Amino acid sequence: MLIDKVVIGSEEWCSFPTLGIPKIKARVDSGAKTSALHAINIAPFRKDEENWVRFDVNPIQKNVKTVLHCEAPLVGKRVVKSSSGYREQRYVIATEVEIAGQNWPIEVTLTNRDSMGFRMLLGREAMIGRMLVDPSQSYLLGQPSNDDLKVVYKNAVQAKSGLRIGLLASNPELYSNKRIMEAGESRGHEMHFLNIKECYMKLDGQNPEIHYRGGRKLSDFDAVIPRIRPSITFYGCALTRQFEALKIFSLNSSKAIAQSRDKLYSLQLLLNHGVDIPTTGFANSPLDTDDLIKMVGGTPLIVKLLEGTQGKGVVLAETKKAAESVINAFKSLNANILVQEFIKEADGKDIRCFVIDGKVVAAIQREALPGEFRANIHLGGTASLIKPTQEEKRIAIKAAKAMDLKVAGVDIIRSSKGPLLLEVNSSPGLEGIEGATNKDVAGEMIKAIEKHFKLQKAQA
Repeated sequence: MLIDKVVIGSEEWCSFPTLGIPKIKARVDSGAKTSALHAINIAPFRKDEENWVRFDVNPIQKNVKTVLHCEAPLVGKRVVKSSSGYREQRYVIATEVEIAGQNWPIEVTLTNRDSMGFRMLLGREAMIGRMLVDPSQSYLLGQPSNDDLKVVYKNAVQAKSGLRIGLLASNPELYSNKRIMEAGESRGHEMHFLNIKECYMKLDGQNPEIHYRGGRKLSDFDAVIPRIRPSITFYGCALTRQFEALKIFSLNSSKAIAQSRDKLYSLQLLLNHGVDIPTTGFANSPLDTDDLIKMVGGTPLIVKLLEGTQGKGVVLAETKKAAESVINAFKSLNANILVQEFIKEADGKDIRCFVIDGKVVAAIQREALPGEFRANIHLGGTASLIKPTQEEKRIAIKAAKAMDLKVAGVDIIRSSKGPLLLEVNSSPGLEGIEGATNKDVAGEMIKAIEKHFKLQKAQA
């Protein structure tokens, strides 16, 4: 029997009657073979002598308060490769989808899609013979209103309300800050963006206070997430200390942030904890320039400003004459500098490990533009998925622990001597690593705060 093909747009709403999902927004992607459904708390089990899987679904984007408990027959497991090259093993279920009044059986993989724009991805296997896609159109089959969704989900489980969390930063439009706000709100927390420059404080032994523009007191937060620009490290750390004085949990402590921003002190700390770094020299007198160059093995070498960030204030000196000129120029400005051996075999690449609460949650390889030696994304470097070695993971975790950072971007370089640590960042960017790995790194940061309060509650 011939089936009239339905014309659909690049985004449509569908239903899963057998799963009890009345409405879910799907991204239509004919380039993807497999369909995928957002799922958390995935657990296989046996039912009537068959393999099944139970899981929870938050069917509405940016809303973790609405929860559906689902279960379905388990088809098996499948390795799925994302558009960025990330491979993930997923459970595959058999279920029925309903679109435009038609029902048919499909297979769906289960994965956490918190960092993606849609809770559902409809792949070509589910559409073959039934659908025609017009990618220039959206919601050709209609779109429910917010009131409609409230009606269809009125009987869904409502998760308990969450924490009151402040994001202490400078730019609300920055990708990383927007993602953290979204991740906190999607997990049911009350998120507030707090501009560092619009906060001011009262120092008082009995009654310390932090005020925000207009005189509002900031004393009713459960936690803050400091995202402090290097240029305002002093004031940002002072504010973070004030929040800590008010007994408000800070995801990264003021002490940890301050010591991570002192490049020399942080390298000394890392060495004291047995973390290997490239050979590094530090001096404050132009008379020592020649011996300083010899100390790190000669040229080529790297000269770094202590206060530099995102690759700024970092210069490659390829000859002794160039090195002397750069070092003396920086010293004439009374700038504190580090001189570091150049790892030529790294070929303009480094590894960024994102450590949260003592675990590497994501990793990428950053590669510099042709002719450039700095791999920073902000300088045009590219990010690609990489699987760090156990030794590289160990170094990243050890470095974050040495700096006492709950959240850290740890940069590692591969050398002929083995992996070496370059730098530890207390406010690492999310755009490159989330884009390359499709992982919800912002959500992992929020989970670290949740874990702190669960442990605190358990110990009370």
